[in-house]
Amino acid sequence: MRAVKIAVLQLALIMLMVLPVRALDVEISNFKLANGMEVVVIPNNRAPVVTHMVWYRVGSADEVSGKSGLAHFLEHLMFKGTSKRAPGEFDRLIDINGGEGNAFTTSDYTAYFQRIASDRLELMMELEADRMQNLVLTDENVLPELDVVREERRERTDNDPSALLGEQIDAAMYTAHPYGKPVIGWMSEVAKLTRADAMAFYRAHYTPANAVLVVAGDVTPEQVKVLAEKYYGVLKNSFTPQPRVRTPEPDPIAARRVTLIDARAASPAVQRSYLAPSYSASTGHEALALDLLADILGSGTQSRLYKSLVIDQKIAAYAAAWYSGDQMDSGTFGVYGAPNPGVDVAKVEAAMDAVLADLLKNGVTQQELDRVRNQAIAERVYTLDNQAALARMAGVALTTGLSARSIFDRDVEIGKVTLDDIRAAAARIIVLKRSVTGVLLPEPQTLN
Repeated sequence: MRAVKIAVLQLALIMLMVLPVRALDVEISNFKLANGMEVVVIPNNRAPVVTHMVWYRVGSADEVSGKSGLAHFLEHLMFKGTSKRAPGEFDRLIDINGGEGNAFTTSDYTAYFQRIASDRLELMMELEADRMQNLVLTDENVLPELDVVREERRERTDNDPSALLGEQIDAAMYTAHPYGKPVIGWMSEVAKLTRADAMAFYRAHYTPANAVLVVAGDVTPEQVKVLAEKYYGVLKNSFTPQPRVRTPEPDPIAARRVTLIDARAASPAVQRSYLAPSYSASTGHEALALDLLADILGSGTQSRLYKSLVIDQKIAAYAAAWYSGDQMDSGTFGVYGAPNPGVDVAKVEAAMDAVLADLLKNGVTQQELDRVRNQAIAERVYTLDNQAALARMAGVALTTGLSARSIFDRDVEIGKVTLDDIRAAAARIIVLKRSVTGVLLPEPQTLN
C-alpha cells in the first residue's frame, strides 16, 4: 500500500510539472454598452489606484493615402479642449487630482490613459466621454501643434540613424500594406496636415462603437458598469464602424537590402526582419512558437546568438533577436547585431546567418525550450504587479482582433508549444526571400 501511495504521489508531481501553469489567473469582466462600446474590467486591489484607458480601433494603417501621420496628429489635438472644457483644462484637472495621463498611437490603435486614485475614476470617465464627441479645434491651437509633431519626428527619427534605418526597413518590407509607412508620418505629408483633416478623421473614427474602455485596479465590475453607463452609455454613435480593410501584403518573392550611411552613427550595425504572422493572423501555436524561438535565439546571455557571436567568437558587442506579433495583420521576426571595434559588419552578418542555418538544420533542444518557457511564464507573473500593463494587454487584444481572455490565457498555451511547433515556424518564416536586411554604416566601407 505504501509503495502504491508513493507511486501515486510521484505521478501527481510529474503531472504538476507537465501541465500548463497559470501565471495570469486574472479575473476579467467583459461587456458591451447599448451603443456598442466594449468594456473590460480587471480588478486589482493591491493599491487604491486605477488605470483608465480608452482605445480606438484606428491607427496609422487606417489613414487615407497622402495623409500619413494623421492618426498621431489627432492624438495630440485631443488635448486641445472641447465645447465644455477649455484648452489645457483636461491635463490641469488630472494634475490637481494627483494623477498622470498620456496617449499613444500605433499602426492599429490609438489609446488614451490616466492612472489616478480610484475615487477619481468618475472624473476620468467624464473627461474622456466629453472629448469623445465634443472636441473643438481652431487654427490657433492646431497649427502650433503641427510644429510640435514635426519637431517630434526630427528628434525621434530624423536625428537618430537607427530609427531612420528601421523606418527604411519597414518601407522595404511592406510593398502594399500600409504598415510600410511610419506612424508619425512622412515629413512631406505631415507638413501639409490641416485642422479640416483632423476633424474629418475624428468624425470618421471616434465614436463609442469603435472604442474600448479598459479599467484596471481598485474597482469592481459593478462600479465600473454604473459609471460607464452614466458617461459613455449615453453617447450616440455618429457612424457605424465597418470592417477594417487594408491592402493585404503579397507573399514575398525577393529578399531586399537597405544600406544607410550616416556620419552620426556611432558604430556599424546589421539587422534582418522577416515578414511573419501576428498573433491575430496566425493559426495554432505558430505565434507563440516564434515568440519562444526569438528568446532561444537572442534573449539574454544564454541565447544562441549571444553565446556564438559575443562570447565564443568575440566579434560582436551585442547580438539578439525579436518577435513583434501584436499587430492586427502581420508581424515581424528578426535578428540584429553590432560588430566589435575593428570587425567588419559583414562578418557579424555571416555569423548570424550561420546560427540561423544551424537552427534550421538541427532545430532547438528541449532544454532550450523549457528554459525560455519558464522565463516567459515568470515574466507574466510579474505583470500581476503592474495594473497598467494588464490594462494594456486587454486593449491591444481587443483592438487587433483578439479577445481579452485569449491574451491572459496565453501562458497556458505556452505550455503546449512543442519542438515540432518551433521547427515548423522557423522553417516557414526564416526564409531569405521573406526578409529585409538593413545595414547601418557610420562611414563608407566595402561590404562583402
